[in-house]
Amino acid sequence: MTKEIRRLSIIVVFMFVALFASTSIIQVVHADELAKDPNNRRTLYDSYEVRRGPIVAGGEQIARSQSTDDLYAFQRLYEDPEMWSGVTGWLNPALGSATGIEQAMNQELSGFADSAFLSRLEQVVTGQAPRGSTVELSLDPAVQRAAYDAMVGSGYSGAVVALEPATGRVLGLVSTPGFDTNLLSVHDWTAANTAYENLEAAPGNPLQNRAIAGDTYSPGSTFKLVVASAALESGDYTPESTFDNTVAYTLPGTSTEVFNATRGTCGSGDEVTLETAVSLSCNVPMAQLADELGQDAIREQAEKFGYNSALEIPLQVTPSSYPEGLTDDETAQTGFGQSKVTSTPLEVALTSAAIANGGVAMNPWMVDQVVGDDLSVQERYAPSEMRRSLDEDSAASVTEMMAASVSEGAATGARIEGVDVAGKTGTAENNPGEPYTLWFTGFAPVENPEVAVAVVVEDGGGIGQEGSGNTIAAPIAKKVMEAVLAQ
Repeated sequence: MTKEIRRLSIIVVFMFVALFASTSIIQVVHADELAKDPNNRRTLYDSYEVRRGPIVAGGEQIARSQSTDDLYAFQRLYEDPEMWSGVTGWLNPALGSATGIEQAMNQELSGFADSAFLSRLEQVVTGQAPRGSTVELSLDPAVQRAAYDAMVGSGYSGAVVALEPATGRVLGLVSTPGFDTNLLSVHDWTAANTAYENLEAAPGNPLQNRAIAGDTYSPGSTFKLVVASAALESGDYTPESTFDNTVAYTLPGTSTEVFNATRGTCGSGDEVTLETAVSLSCNVPMAQLADELGQDAIREQAEKFGYNSALEIPLQVTPSSYPEGLTDDETAQTGFGQSKVTSTPLEVALTSAAIANGGVAMNPWMVDQVVGDDLSVQERYAPSEMRRSLDEDSAASVTEMMAASVSEGAATGARIEGVDVAGKTGTAENNPGEPYTLWFTGFAPVENPEVAVAVVVEDGGGIGQEGSGNTIAAPIAKKVMEAVLAQ
């Protein structure tokens, strides 16, 4: 063999190895990434031939596929669409769009996930029509119904989130107003696009999932749980630590005064304890406390509860925020959840859930398992710890404050006969003259928590600045907690 032929042979072998390696990387390493790429038209067209798997909650199909005689072969149909719109979202191949679980679990529902490989292979070998996998959610239809009916029955815009504290399982997730997802799944492009434009222009912005995304809210006095936790975790405060019990507090560096909701003192006496300040939801002592702690300590505690962190459940969650660079007066205002601190209802529920779980925050999740067409479990999701938010003793102390708030304080609207409930209300102010944002968060039973909940009601519940978290949000939370405890 001549030198030239030997060199050519080496080059050919090298090129073959390179080609083999590159194709292997594409087919193995990047396969899932390429399959998920919305620009991959082959995967898109292949998916039209697959009967997409159903989305199931509590054994009920809340989304399923129906045969059609058009290009797309199957159309998605949704049960109780307005109640589940913030969960399922919609799928429309004609528009090339998907949201909610339809988007987040697209690979599983369409049968192209890695976990469905054996199922796909069996379908090919046996000549079966291709089918996607079933996504079984953690959500409980009875809990979802209780939350939805309580909100819609009163005409409220807002959101409800219910969690299982020990596991992080999402039991209910409602955003109101909802919308009919069936209007957006039709294969008539013009009709679907018109429906979308109408919803986009509709009052109340029904396309926004208020529970986890879109515009976040001032958490109001629900954030006092974070500030109280920061104080206890510092080691410098106890539930019996005292503050001056004054009618007003002047924010540092300003002439602006802060008042309690009652415009009076926080109970009787010249001093007020931390426990009383939380149970009666007093702004003046909590502003003093926030100023003493400083923004860094509060931010550190907030981040232990999940603030400033991205999250997927698997839906994408807008991060709640406790920003840096606050002035002293802004820091004091965060003591009662005002100024620049913002939260999603999910984050507020996570705070209560961590306190209920002895200080351990669990990762929230809303998919229990993925099941193949042959009923084999392809993926199973298990509880996982996010982080320790506060130590067990601190969690117990905050729980006592929350329980006192429900039994005899500012959150009596959440009382359940025969059940010890822990809770915290919030009445967040917005721009001058605008209606308040009304909150409740809590859990039950206190001794062995089965559910943690957060409720937010926008626009003052329709009565401007006259309503409160206790009179409007707490009764909704009560109905949701009762729905869980009744099972």
